[in-house]
Amino acid sequence: MAVTTTTQGIRHGVCLSTARPINPYLGQVIFETDTNRLKVWLGSAWSTGTLHSTTIDFEYLVIGGGGGGSGATSTNVAGGGGGAGGYRSSVINEFSGRLTTAESIITLGAGTYSITVGAGGAAVGANDAVGVAGGVSVFQTVTSLGGGGGASNNAAGGNGGSGGGEGSGSSSVSGSGTTAQGFNGGTGGYAGDTGAAGGGGGGAGAIGGSSSGSGATAAGGGNGIESSINGTPTYRAGGGAGGGWYYGPGPGLGGGGARGAGVTSLGTPAPGNGVANTGGGGGGSMAYNSSMFGGNGGSGVVIVRYQTASAGSLTTTGGTKTTSGIYTIHTFTSSGSLVIA
Repeated sequence: MAVTTTTQGIRHGVCLSTARPINPYLGQVIFETDTNRLKVWLGSAWSTGTLHSTTIDFEYLVIGGGGGGSGATSTNVAGGGGGAGGYRSSVINEFSGRLTTAESIITLGAGTYSITVGAGGAAVGANDAVGVAGGVSVFQTVTSLGGGGGASNNAAGGNGGSGGGEGSGSSSVSGSGTTAQGFNGGTGGYAGDTGAAGGGGGGAGAIGGSSSGSGATAAGGGNGIESSINGTPTYRAGGGAGGGWYYGPGPGLGGGGARGAGVTSLGTPAPGNGVANTGGGGGGSMAYNSSMFGGNGGSGVVIVRYQTASAGSLTTTGGTKTTSGIYTIHTFTSSGSLVIA
């Protein structure tokens, strides 16, 4: 490797990774212009080196708030489960929402970057009503929609990241999910004198369960998707289950991990809330003889990570900062800022 003279003086050890010194001496330092790594000759091999960069590549998981489940005021009307919040991921070798290929990573330099975490949608407890949609979660150019609310009786399930489940009614429809974020909600049965169950909310990984026939089992919510972005394999963004008929299966459980499920016991008629910081949908209410609310949707979450060694001299703060293996992880369970300095 030649020593180069410049207007700033002599440059020592500047080379390409393919043109390192042929006969290096112990302790010799080089800087590779194509890898941006500063390396040292250890006597038998070059060190892996320190990466010097002004940007960091981030993988992300962005989940919107889950939709609220629906209830009713009649013994013949069961509510639909809330849809899961939209699910978008760039984690290598994992799925993004609706079982699509992982998205592209985001590269950021020094600065302050706003993070928005969507709230879970509120439940409702009236005939022909729809649960409130969850709030959106945002990281840079990535926006995950809130889940659609579950419907009661003749109302249509709400659209969103994942769609809300249809209530037990004669003319309602399930809510639609969003491409690359989540699936549609499930359908409910006819609200006749013998009763029927509500449909499950859609999940990031599957369509919400459907119900048909009198006295049918409460339909489960759609499954979520598993991610190991924080080092622990975890299912998130499951849809809430639909509610059952008063004389049959009980209320729907909220989504979160895998999905919400119908409860077979009438001892606890209150439906379940979506699990916080998973974007799970709220459960639908069983048909009841007084006003019965569905379950609330679970709040969303934003998780970002980068390879620790890639940060060079840059530092990061914001959310809850942890490490796992080669990664540094920032988890935001509420809105805040990611700071790179």
